[in-house]
Amino acid sequence: NLLPIGGIGVLIVLGILSANALSSAKTELANLRVQQKEMSLLKEEFASLKNRMDSLKSRKSLTKIGGIVQAADEVFATSGLKDKIKSVKPVSRREIKDALEEEAEVQIEKVNMNEMINIFYKIENTPMILSIKKAAIKTSFENPELLNITMTLSLVKIQDSK
Repeated sequence: NLLPIGGIGVLIVLGILSANALSSAKTELANLRVQQKEMSLLKEEFASLKNRMDSLKSRKSLTKIGGIVQAADEVFATSGLKDKIKSVKPVSRREIKDALEEEAEVQIEKVNMNEMINIFYKIENTPMILSIKKAAIKTSFENPELLNITMTLSLVKIQDSK
């Protein structure tokens, strides 16, 4: 008579233990799913940053650029607008991790709207890391159809790590 009661008791104990184990496993599974989502987000962010770095590295100039002044001259010479440059004044130079950033103020006078668009296009698509930090566009005093542009250009030169 005690044997069936003992068997039922053992089954109850085993049921409680397995319920606790199942509850613990469910909690662990939920925690692992949260970690998986976090890792997935980190993986996507890493892939995005890697793509940005690869695109920046691919924009490194194939020709050796001495500095921001030479880079500006190269952009405007290939546009045929070198004679429109009033001045190129180096403004600052600072070291960033594994790179050197140089800035210059460029003043361009008497360009039409199409030439301005071509300048911006050339700067955006040049094979070096060249960007416009700031630009001011005003109409020319002599001819209101022409524009005077003052912009701050930034050149980032990636230093080779050896």
